[in-house]
Amino acid sequence: MAEPASAALVEVDALEALVLVDNVSDSLSTVPPWVVNENPTLIRAGMRENSGEARCCAHHGLSLVLAARTGDRTRFVMFDAGPEAYTVTRNGARLGVPFRDIEAVALSHGHWDHGGGLVEALRLIFEANGGKRVPMHLNEGMFAKRGGTLPGGKVLPAASIPSEEALAAAGAEVVKSPDARLLADGHFYLSGEIPRVTAYEKGFPGHVRLAADGVTWEPDPWLMDERYLAARVKGKGIVVFSMCSHAGVVNVLTDAQGAFAGIPLHAVMGGFHLAGPTVEAAIPETILDLMKFGLKRIVPAHCTGWRAFTALAAACGEGVLMPSAVGRTFVF
Repeated sequence: MAEPASAALVEVDALEALVLVDNVSDSLSTVPPWVVNENPTLIRAGMRENSGEARCCAHHGLSLVLAARTGDRTRFVMFDAGPEAYTVTRNGARLGVPFRDIEAVALSHGHWDHGGGLVEALRLIFEANGGKRVPMHLNEGMFAKRGGTLPGGKVLPAASIPSEEALAAAGAEVVKSPDARLLADGHFYLSGEIPRVTAYEKGFPGHVRLAADGVTWEPDPWLMDERYLAARVKGKGIVVFSMCSHAGVVNVLTDAQGAFAGIPLHAVMGGFHLAGPTVEAAIPETILDLMKFGLKRIVPAHCTGWRAFTALAAACGEGVLMPSAVGRTFVF
């Protein structure tokens, strides 16, 4: 029997997550020592005058640039690319993102707010690295045409993620598989399908996809194409990045706990998808179970929502909770 990919994950000396795209901009709030706010990064990257043009912009979506250091070498991957090209280009230039050094890109699931900027991100990486193709990790389910059901029952279609052809034309080496795998020579773990085991995490009610006939919309609440990314930090444990948590953040962490049995879960960062009338009822049970993992860091982003964040703030111990914002760097 083959050894699971999780067993070969490299233990890294340090891990950083730079928020390239997120819903929120907040460069004024004070931050703990393990977080770097937007302004210092902008200044380090060349900002000489504070202005609207010099700052990052927020947008509905999420993209992280992850840096794992082992010894004297740092390995970079990008997880998701936000909703569009503009925010990737603008924020990337202002933050000094090392596009040349990004070894792989992964997509968490097939929604436009996470995949709309992929072509631009790949183009920037491909051009910066001298024309070396970029491994682009995804699975077949991400290409489904999707939409949401409006209150009256009508379906509002959602933009599809870029096609394989468009990704390849931008410089991608498309790696399409449903299975768990390692990225950047074993420095990051991309999950396989996430089992849905809790009773209260019900996916995304009202979410639909286009059926095989190309006409009919069929229920798609579970978004089974969703994946999470993880890294292992020496002396701390596993850091999990769950970008939208349609699977349910507790289901995600339960799977990670099983994949890395015997290694503590240190942190979770990403969108917890607890905003909106179809999912907010799950907030109390989600937080109750989330606390049981004993996480040392919780970083809500994107689609978590203020109701869930407020509840988390009441439940978390001192120093555990810190919200994401565009331009922030989180050091795990």
